[in-house]
Amino acid sequence: MTNKKKVAIVFTGGTISMTVDEKVGAAIPTLSGEQIMSMVTNIDKVANVEVFNFDEIPGPHITPERMLELRDYVNNLLATDDISGVVITHGTDSLEETAYFLDLTIKTSKPVIVTGAMRSSSELGYDGPSNLSSAVCTAISEEAKDKGVLVVLNNEVMLASEATKTNTLSLNTFQALSGGPLGIIDCNELVLFKSTASRNIVHIDTDVVESKVALFKSGVGMDDTFIKFAADNGYKGIIVEAMGRGNIPPIMYEGVKYAREKGIPVVIVSRCHSGRVFDSYGYLGSGRDLRNIGCIFGGDLPGQKARIKLILALGKTNNLDEITDYFEKGIYY
Repeated sequence: MTNKKKVAIVFTGGTISMTVDEKVGAAIPTLSGEQIMSMVTNIDKVANVEVFNFDEIPGPHITPERMLELRDYVNNLLATDDISGVVITHGTDSLEETAYFLDLTIKTSKPVIVTGAMRSSSELGYDGPSNLSSAVCTAISEEAKDKGVLVVLNNEVMLASEATKTNTLSLNTFQALSGGPLGIIDCNELVLFKSTASRNIVHIDTDVVESKVALFKSGVGMDDTFIKFAADNGYKGIIVEAMGRGNIPPIMYEGVKYAREKGIPVVIVSRCHSGRVFDSYGYLGSGRDLRNIGCIFGGDLPGQKARIKLILALGKTNNLDEITDYFEKGIYY
């Protein structure tokens, strides 16, 4: 291939960088980016690759503050004229959160891809090299431009706003639950399945994050204890994964009302895997009650992604109307 594009690969850790440590008896991050790339065969035939070692941590160790540093690191690479795209490796436990964080904070036409692995390099069927190959093939594709941040694993390409981890073990754990993947990698080429023309694009331009955002999942008989605790202990925002269409138990509702009376933004999403929340019901604790006390509706976002968006929105502004726009504009109005 002539005039091969240059791709920056930013390694942050995760299972893709792990081997089984005999003393620990379990997998830990050990491999450098260069060591991982040595296992990705024939990649030099399709692209010029430059390796950058940003971090070496497992997925659960990432923080919003570190995500912000990664955003700046990636932006600096994107500003380099000869780099056509950036691939980021990441632990799959929190991959969708970091990918969504970057999707909300990076504005570029160049492809930005997040990938990882479900098996460590010590296991049979190590999927790291295959996923990296697919990610690079996506990063050099003209079809991947202006799509926002993409998640690539198991030969499937998904929008960061839609991709979520659905299984603790399977190689095809990442799924786009709202209509399937954006496309696939077939014979080293990105083949698109659907258009992104109607994608609701949200960009939050901030250099500050507000990490004190609580996430609560609703269940039968739950009360107001934990929500009131968060409201009384410095939490600046609350995400509630409500039942079904956006409804919660009556006593839990009292906690949400308490938080709203203290001026704390509360975002309602559903614990269901797909479908948006809406104020369809009018009984005590229903979506209508939550709407009436000024709760924000989070569309079809899962709780973990709604939390990422609120962390960024609160870093940008304390104005409830502006925060509401980030979640509801283009979905409800």
